Amino acid sequence: MVQRSKAQLIPAGVIVLAVVLDLVTPTDVTSAPLIMAAPVAAAPLLSPRGIILTGLASMAVHAALARLDGTFGWHRGLASQLTLVAVTLLAFFIHRTIDQQTGRTRRALRVAAVAQAAVLPRPPARLGNLHIAARYVPAEDEAMIGGDLYVVQETPYGIRVLVGDVRGKGLGAVSAVCVDLGAFRYAADQCERVGELARSLEDALLREGVRRGGLEQEEGFTTALIAEFAADLSAVRIVNRGHPPPLLLDAEGGATLLEPSQEAPPLAVGAMGHWPAPVDTFPFPPGATLLCYTDGVTESRDAEGVFYDAVARVPLLLRHRARSGDEPTPADVLDLLIRDVRRHTGGRPQDDQALLALRRAPR
Repeated sequence: MVQRSKAQLIPAGVIVLAVVLDLVTPTDVTSAPLIMAAPVAAAPLLSPRGIILTGLASMAVHAALARLDGTFGWHRGLASQLTLVAVTLLAFFIHRTIDQQTGRTRRALRVAAVAQAAVLPRPPARLGNLHIAARYVPAEDEAMIGGDLYVVQETPYGIRVLVGDVRGKGLGAVSAVCVDLGAFRYAADQCERVGELARSLEDALLREGVRRGGLEQEEGFTTALIAEFAADLSAVRIVNRGHPPPLLLDAEGGATLLEPSQEAPPLAVGAMGHWPAPVDTFPFPPGATLLCYTDGVTESRDAEGVFYDAVARVPLLLRHRARSGDEPTPADVLDLLIRDVRRHTGGRPQDDQALLALRRAPR
């Protein structure tokens, strides 16, 4: 809002600059072309009333300067005044066009926000003693959702989680996300073991690939991290199919990367069919946080091409936050991570990021 207010001073600044240039230059040098830029500059910055006032002010300043120089004739006076009228009207219509386009963009973003909430709903903030936070950071400001996904579901077999990243971009990726989420939500309630859940999810994706055919059948896949928490939350069982390993943050500020005991390819990789993947079990003590994310975090690079190191950076962020005396919530952890990745890349995210933080309540 402050930057916007400062930008609204640009048309007035153009008029002031024109006055200064006219006063310091010989009388045969006119600043009329610069004054005419003021209404144009006002088009995207001011309201219609502000544009008209800028045009009238430009006309008054030009007439005063021309009379001061003794050059207010047909060529440098009336013709320039008529040109200023035309430029002001042009600026008014430019403003209307921009306003209409902005309105359409806002409506599209509202529709996209509704679609995001339908396709990728935010998980509950708490399930029993498990506190949950989620964030989705699109690489493009206009894109509300892409190919990254997360879902947390309470099932008859415990709380189950999926964090994934489908191949591709655009509408095709969003469609694949819908398939992944639908297949997971059904299988998570039906499969007793998390290994069976992973196989059922892969079967669904392979069938969808056959229906779609073409590149979707041959090259479509989803990197997936499937996690299942024990009933008492004392342990977490993980199946990792080609996804960045999650980070386990303990209550003392330590961080452990939960790497799979055996590497496995992403789900539904074309001709590979089923691929055995281990179910790894890790302790999940009170106060611990499971931090999951997609490769939009791990593959973020700085200006020198160095990848972001969440294992090293996240504990530092949390220790720095702890000095304030407030224990960070799962949402705080994600916000700290997102800001730090943005700082590392020097600005906009280089790829979509889906992040999930799940904390077991302390004793």
